[in-house]
Amino acid sequence: MRLEETFMHFLLEHQMRHRRTLNFLILMESIVTAAKYIQHVYDTGGLQSNMGEAGTINVQGENVMKMDLLAHQIVMHYLAESKQIIEATSEEITEEVPLNDDGRYFIYFDPLDGSSNIKHSLPVGFLFGIAKRNLDGPEDYHLRSGREFIAAGSFLIPSGVFTFGLKDAGTWRFLLDENQVYIRPTRVQFPSKRSGWELSWNAGNRNFYSDTVQNWVLKNENDYKFRYVGSLAVDFHRLLQSGGMFMYPAIVNHPKPGANRPEGKLRLIYECAVVAFLAHEAGGTAINEAGENILDIQPYKRHQRSTLFVGNKEAVEDIRKALKAEKPKETSKVKAVESA
Repeated sequence: MRLEETFMHFLLEHQMRHRRTLNFLILMESIVTAAKYIQHVYDTGGLQSNMGEAGTINVQGENVMKMDLLAHQIVMHYLAESKQIIEATSEEITEEVPLNDDGRYFIYFDPLDGSSNIKHSLPVGFLFGIAKRNLDGPEDYHLRSGREFIAAGSFLIPSGVFTFGLKDAGTWRFLLDENQVYIRPTRVQFPSKRSGWELSWNAGNRNFYSDTVQNWVLKNENDYKFRYVGSLAVDFHRLLQSGGMFMYPAIVNHPKPGANRPEGKLRLIYECAVVAFLAHEAGGTAINEAGENILDIQPYKRHQRSTLFVGNKEAVEDIRKALKAEKPKETSKVKAVESA
């Protein structure tokens, strides 16, 4: 019989070793419970007719799946039960959600990343980032940058894989066992062997990117294998295993102007910053199309979008050089639209 170390024991050891409070354990227990409940809903979704569209549009202007709403409700329920959150931000809600005045943490989350995959029974994710409130004085409720996160994570559903990053303590992977317990902490690092590196991107948009990005792709794509699922959580999971780079550049050359996304598609706080945090703790890095480190970007609105290039440092730094050499007129065009 093999008895495995559990996630909660791993985290308890970490908190005790650094002489920290147990409040964070209470919060993480609620998040893990929510993730397991979402996994159960996914597993039984077909039988319960929960795999289709809800018939509404969310704050992002996207069709809402029934499971989007269920996942949001599940996460909010367990966060409220934990009594550790002062304020929550969810992809599914326009405004912030105040929870406990004396809560110690802010949380930013996407309860069901890649929900368009649901109707095809493909994997989805649950992404979250956690930051501390100001414990030394009045709280100003500013939106936290990824650099202020103390932890971030990604649950892969229904695969039962939990990737968890702790500030200055690495990125770790846990597996869901037959008893519905996350076990076997394994340190994760981006592989350095370039022969297995993958370039993960939506090839259908290749002609709509800036000339700089298109030229970089044309020059470098044959050095990588191509993989793309269409869910940031799932594609990033592959990336940590294989190495390389995931990218979602700005769309600026679409023949239908309304389809352009000069500011990017992904959300900065609860998508880009989450994977950037995990990447950083795994030895990688993440930038936007201006070449700025994602972790250092101070959000100015709750559902702010961003471009994203994340993965092995060498790969990201290579495209950063190309982006930094971008023609001024292309850069100014993007910035002008962002500020409009």
